[in-house]
Amino acid sequence: QVHLVVSGGGLVQPGGSLRLSCAAFRIFFGINTMGWYRQTPGKQRMFVATITGVGSTNYADSVKGRFTIPRDNAKNTVYLQMNSLKPEDTAVYYCNADYYVKPGITASSWGQGTQVTVSS
Repeated sequence: QVHLVVSGGGLVQPGGSLRLSCAAFRIFFGINTMGWYRQTPGKQRMFVATITGVGSTNYADSVKGRFTIPRDNAKNTVYLQMNSLKPEDTAVYYCNADYYVKPGITASSWGQGTQVTVSS
């Protein structure tokens, strides 16, 4: 399956910015939608943002206007640019990719989690 490698987590002050990266490997038939999700202790993994292969984006209401999800198709990489960070954004962030295992057949792959902590 497609392997996703995530980087960029860390500690940042409220109001600061951070960028996460997710690079995909072992791609044989291409990737469609990529996205970011986050999870805090005791809660389910929640949608943050997605971007399709042609650049159509979708964001959770809680991050609209603050986060963007750029994509570099040449590098098979998606980013999560997080601006105006709030303590409520503290979570483990996960990358997801929907990819083609065969023409017309898709599957989903998850990357490892990376901790983002927003605190003063």
